[in-house]
Amino acid sequence: MRYEEFLQTLRDPAEAAPPGLRPPLEALWHERAGEWDRAHRIVQVQEDAASAWVHAYLHRREGDASNARYWYARAGKREITVPLDQEWEEIVRALLDDPA
Repeated sequence: MRYEEFLQTLRDPAEAAPPGLRPPLEALWHERAGEWDRAHRIVQVQEDAASAWVHAYLHRREGDASNARYWYARAGKREITVPLDQEWEEIVRALLDDPA
């Protein structure tokens, strides 16, 4: 799936997330659809670096900077300071392997 296709699936968030998404992408889909708690539940049980990156982003979005720093470190990432929407796009593109 390409980035633009991923965005298309969010046009009607009443629909379910697209089938077959890896957990960190599914979490980003739910976060963008306004379901932060559901997104958090998805990534908090994962152990991979991609999920840790999404977990960090979610806590940054929530305003919990210290928790976000912890998860950035777990993801092997420096703390991110770009606007939140830009980070969301960067993560989605990286996980889809769809460069800008």
